[in-house]
Amino acid sequence: MSAERRPPKPLDPALLERLALRYVERFATTEGKLIDYLRRKLRERGWAGEGMPDPEGLAAKMVSLRYIDDRAYAEAKAASLARRGMGARRVRQALHAARIGAEDSEAVAPQVAEAARDAALAFARRRRIGPFGDGEADHGVRERQFAAMMRAGHDMALARRIVSAPPGEMLDDGDF
Repeated sequence: MSAERRPPKPLDPALLERLALRYVERFATTEGKLIDYLRRKLRERGWAGEGMPDPEGLAAKMVSLRYIDDRAYAEAKAASLARRGMGARRVRQALHAARIGAEDSEAVAPQVAEAARDAALAFARRRRIGPFGDGEADHGVRERQFAAMMRAGHDMALARRIVSAPPGEMLDDGDF
């Protein structure tokens, strides 16, 4: 004997605002991601309020209340990805996927560029590439390592230099 599930209650302005508050309370988010979430909930549950729902207005209200700060989110996301060894291209892709605007994305670009070398070395250390490797790598292994660094979003010249470095070599700023 299976109990049938009732369909969820359609949203009204108060319920939509509670959903938005709960979402920003639980997750670090952007204005664009909140709008996407609210639109999805409206598709799933329907609308019972008067007039048309306004997810953009509600997200703008959350921004004005400073519950959402796209610039701070972009800075934190860029720093986190750099610590994980991701390059500038991957950081830009992640910010775009998080619906960060061009202005906020450009504002963190200097931070990303400054961290590029350290991020590449962190990635190489974690993956045991180049100077962090166990022994001499043959051509095929170096090409796979180079491809991994490119997928991680690193600059081609920087990736080549790190991959071609022999194990144990100390790389200094002059090498980049």
